[in-house]
Amino acid sequence: GAHMVDVSAKADTAREAVAEGRISMSAEALAAIRAGNMKKGDVLGTARIAGILAAKKTSDLIPLCHPLMLSKISVEFSYETSAIRVEARVRLNGPTGVEMEALTAVSVTLLTLYDMAKALDKSMIISDIRLLSKTGGKSGDYRA
Repeated sequence: GAHMVDVSAKADTAREAVAEGRISMSAEALAAIRAGNMKKGDVLGTARIAGILAAKKTSDLIPLCHPLMLSKISVEFSYETSAIRVEARVRLNGPTGVEMEALTAVSVTLLTLYDMAKALDKSMIISDIRLLSKTGGKSGDYRA
């Protein structure tokens, strides 16, 4: 049966995870976001706050994730030719990793971008969500 892993015997270590994803969209939607001309207001600011909140709420969404006291969450954006790339970085000093928190932050940030821009482009594509790196813990470091 499903169960939460017992991490009580694990030592606290500095841990960080970085995840990314992208949302492809029409030139019209991308231009409107860049210009700050969306009817719903500040698209990137709203999406950033949604991603941060999502990282903090990961254990409420993913059944077997531990609730964590996160020390840092950042969500950054970069423009590509026909997309916006999202990168989330999550840190803590604790007994378990933060990969799920970083991936959840990226996912909800992308969904919020979709919500904010869907009036201009319902055919946007969310893709390429993945873990880029993780550091700390018994299993060591990982880089994509």
